[in-house]
Amino acid sequence: MVRIVLVFSLLPFVLACGSESSSGDETRTPPPEAPSVDAPDELSSFAVGHLTFNPVDSSRDDRELLVDVWYPVDLQDAEGLEPRQYTLAGIPGPESDVALADAPVASSKMHHLLVFSHGYGGISTQSIGLMEILASHGFIVASPEHAGNSQTNSDDTFDEAAANRVPDVSFAIDTMLSRNADPEDPFFGSIEEEGIGVLGNSFGAMTAIGTAAGWAGADLDPRVDAILPVSGVIDAGLQSDDRPSPNAGFTQEQLERITVPTMLMGGTEDVNVFLENNEIAFNQIVNAPVVYRVDVIGATHTHFANICQIGDFLIDTGIGPDQWPIFAEDLIEPYENTCSPDVFPIEEANRLQNLYSVAFFRRHILGEEGYDQYLTSEFAD
Repeated sequence: MVRIVLVFSLLPFVLACGSESSSGDETRTPPPEAPSVDAPDELSSFAVGHLTFNPVDSSRDDRELLVDVWYPVDLQDAEGLEPRQYTLAGIPGPESDVALADAPVASSKMHHLLVFSHGYGGISTQSIGLMEILASHGFIVASPEHAGNSQTNSDDTFDEAAANRVPDVSFAIDTMLSRNADPEDPFFGSIEEEGIGVLGNSFGAMTAIGTAAGWAGADLDPRVDAILPVSGVIDAGLQSDDRPSPNAGFTQEQLERITVPTMLMGGTEDVNVFLENNEIAFNQIVNAPVVYRVDVIGATHTHFANICQIGDFLIDTGIGPDQWPIFAEDLIEPYENTCSPDVFPIEEANRLQNLYSVAFFRRHILGEEGYDQYLTSEFAD
């Protein structure tokens, strides 16, 4: 297996591969001799569409999930379409600069499916920028809002929420593949049935790991071919002296069950989920063909979500931080720790997350070897 550690600060970048290390000035372009590929930290050749729907899982007591889907759109079909206005926990949110409403799915080729899982008590639109750039690179990205463990409905206990997570992702896969097979559906014939990736943030990172390792009573999903967990708990003992549940982490045996390409991402200033979790996973995921660890120096737990976009939107609409305790108290501390001018720039954290997510999935789902240049120590030079 291949094991690669990538460690980044703003300037300079530092990256280590195995026991060797190298450093150099920041670069956003591949070396001249590398194959030409689309820049992974920029929007690519597709326009982006967005829709939501509410499928019902009849096998689990008619469990209903809100699912957001971002998907590629042929450029000629994007002309004249209105931008998508997102919702935030059921209320009108920011208008997208990228995604379009009521756009047809690109017909130029079939597309691979990714499923994104949000954080504990979060929302399906927590990582809009990442979803949009992945769709522009040709992926169809489905993001289920986990009922019972979302901002609008948080009734589940920790263990109940954990038990639902992997089945929710599998249901999202089932649903999208069913739509792909329905001649009356807009997604008919547009999704590749093999080559599926899962990514997630925080509790969603644990969900992504669970789809490849099994978790909280659910078996792994054999259709998942690559995972990208961001800031996930591996050993709850790192976070506190008490492990609240056997589901608050993963055993070495579980991690050894992972046999698909894996990228572990996190921030060095994350005090919610310490970066040592990724070190443990990196050392114990021994049966995957390749494992990457991306450490962003200076990033906190919320540098990998839409905290600043959400907070700025509220401020722009006249709802200042002094009003947040009434309905969005949980936003106050993350906004201060993530969006103030004296912390690691959120734009750079987002760019790095986009770059490595796109490069990882284009290499290990689409098989495009040109993206190897972004996943080696040479890129840092």
